[in-house]
Amino acid sequence: MPEAYQKPSYRYLVLGILTTVYVSNFVDRQVINVLAQPIIGDLNISDGQFGMLSGLAFAFIYTTLAVPIARWADISNRRNIVAASVAIWSVMTALCGGAQSFAQLFLARFGVGVGEAGGSPPSHSIVSDIFPAEQRATALSIYSLGVYGGILVGTVGGAYLVQYFDWRTAFVVVGMPGILLALLVRFVVKEPPRGMAEARTDVSPPGFFEVMGFLWERKSFRHLSFACALHAFVTYGMGNFMPLFLGRVHGMPILDVGWYYGMIAGMGGMADTFFGGWVTDRMIKRTGDSTWYIWVPFISTVVAVPLALNTFLLMPDGYVAVYSYLLPVFAGGWYLAPCIAATHFLVGIRMRAMASAILLFMLNLIGLGLGPMMTGFMSDWLTPQFGVDSLRYAMSIAVMFNFWCAFHYFMAAETIRKDIAKAPD
Repeated sequence: MPEAYQKPSYRYLVLGILTTVYVSNFVDRQVINVLAQPIIGDLNISDGQFGMLSGLAFAFIYTTLAVPIARWADISNRRNIVAASVAIWSVMTALCGGAQSFAQLFLARFGVGVGEAGGSPPSHSIVSDIFPAEQRATALSIYSLGVYGGILVGTVGGAYLVQYFDWRTAFVVVGMPGILLALLVRFVVKEPPRGMAEARTDVSPPGFFEVMGFLWERKSFRHLSFACALHAFVTYGMGNFMPLFLGRVHGMPILDVGWYYGMIAGMGGMADTFFGGWVTDRMIKRTGDSTWYIWVPFISTVVAVPLALNTFLLMPDGYVAVYSYLLPVFAGGWYLAPCIAATHFLVGIRMRAMASAILLFMLNLIGLGLGPMMTGFMSDWLTPQFGVDSLRYAMSIAVMFNFWCAFHYFMAAETIRKDIAKAPD
């Protein structure tokens, strides 16, 4: 073990830096959501086109590049890949501010996806190597706090920037600090040995198709990956349109949208992400049953449905609606850390970045790529009949995909213990 990683304080420093990078990742990815109404008005686009900008434009290239970059991370220096990726997505976010048309903004968002494709899989692999198995889900849940930390910072900051400047300035301001983060990663984080925390002997990295075939043979992973994708379909379908829902349907001012939605989604999301990893580790330690990696996400997806429908359909005004949104945000977000941890337990130490990339490929292609786009086009389709209320019904329809998601979690639970037992070094 390198001398630096013998100190718990340095391990947590590295985790903190990588989590901050993930915050930046989601600020740059999600800030567009609070800027929805100004962008739609300025560029004269539909809800469906906005759904493409906030989802498909990013997700298509992200998922295409994530797997080969993860393969690169499994055989080379992961720290350097993360540093380069941060620099690329930050510059491309700033360039979004110069877009003069739907096509130009689509291409700039495409560029953000190019950079962010190299962020999470190498980081997942580093975190799994520096924390022991019994702390892994908790460590990954701390890392995953970056999702909601980014939503919080991007939503509140974006609302202020668009209120006092414009949406173009917002993109530039949130993008450029990432350059400093890239330098911090490059010169502070040390590349850890593979399998360090488990005292496992490093092995030769397997080939791309060997990893793909290995995961495909695991029935639990097939169902787990599709369940995560559907879980994200609902999460992004709701979350990407929630600021627009509050402003359009309930008439909430943009600064209130930023503060109320940003705080609820950000703080609630951070709490649920940490809780999902913590309760999973706790239940497995108490019972010795690795099926809890699946049961926690299963419970999450079922409980979130009535809570979300209550927010979209029954709440009388935006302020009550955004407070009630805390409940589906908290209940619906327990899945990410347990699913990543389960995926890493299914594979060998030289497969972890690749396994994360394949999981994120499914999650982002179906979840981020299709969730917002289909929700947006559903809203367009319902507009002639329901007017501004079309968005509330489109988001409610998206929530119902959670039942399909729960089916795949249930199927994954049947074989997860057996598949983890077969994992190689």
